[in-house]
Amino acid sequence: MSQVSVSTPFNIYLEFEVAPFLRRLLAWVLDLVLLLLYAWFMRFFLHDVVFDSVRLSLGVDFLVVSLPMLFYHPLMEIAYQGQSLGKRAMGIRVISIEGGEPRLGQYLMRWIFRVWEWPLFFGFLAENEFYLLLQVFATLFLGLFVVVAIAVSNRSQRLGDLAAGSTVVDLRYKYSIDDTLFRDIQDSSYQVRYPQVMRLSDRDINAIRSVIAYTRKNNRYDTAHRVADKVRTVLGIVSDGTEVVDFLERLLGDYNFLATKDQ
Repeated sequence: MSQVSVSTPFNIYLEFEVAPFLRRLLAWVLDLVLLLLYAWFMRFFLHDVVFDSVRLSLGVDFLVVSLPMLFYHPLMEIAYQGQSLGKRAMGIRVISIEGGEPRLGQYLMRWIFRVWEWPLFFGFLAENEFYLLLQVFATLFLGLFVVVAIAVSNRSQRLGDLAAGSTVVDLRYKYSIDDTLFRDIQDSSYQVRYPQVMRLSDRDINAIRSVIAYTRKNNRYDTAHRVADKVRTVLGIVSDGTEVVDFLERLLGDYNFLATKDQ
C-alpha cells in the first residue's frame, strides 16, 4: 500500500497510508446510493403525498431535490473534517498534502472537479424515467475516467485532488499529531517562562517529549533528571525547585508557543 507524507508545523513528517481504491469506490457507491434514496423519497413525498393533486414546478424539485444532492459532498466534508457519510463508513478521510485538514478552497476545488456527477443530480428534474436512467449510466461511464486518474497517480489522487493539493488516506493507519512534539497552546495569555528554549532544535525537543512519555509510563525519573540537568546547563537555567517532569513539560509548552507565534 502506498504512503503519503504530510508535514507538521515543525517540519516533522508523518506517514499516512493512502486509502485503498476499493474502499474509496465503496465509499462513493454508498454516498451515491444515499443520494438516490434521498431523491426518490423526496420526489415521492412531494409529488404523491404533499402535493398529490398539484403538479410541482421545476423550481421546487430543484430546491428540494437537486440542490441538496449537488452540495452534499462539499458540505459533508467541511462539516466532518474531510469525510462524507460513505467515507466515514469506510474509515477514510480527505487530508491536505501540506498537512492537516484541507482549507475551504481545497474542499471547493475538489467539488468543482466532481462536475461529471452533476448531470445525474439535475436528471431528477425530468419527468421521463428513461432520461434519468440514461443519466445514471452516463455518470457511471464518466466515472471510469476518475478510476484511471486514481490508478495512474502516485498518491491515488483523482483530478480534483491533484488540483486541490489533497488526497484520501486510510484512518486505520493514521498517525496522531500527539505522536510529535506539537502541543496546541490555546491560551492567549500564556506566559513564557524559559525563552532560552528556542536555542534547542526540533530534535532536542522531540527527545524531551520522548523522555516525558517514558517517565510517565514507567514511573522512573532517573533519565528525566539527567535530561533536565543537561538542559539547565546548556540553557543557563537556574533550578527553581520545579518538579522535573513539570519543568520538561513547561519547556515543551514554551517552545510550541514561541514557534507557532513566529509563523
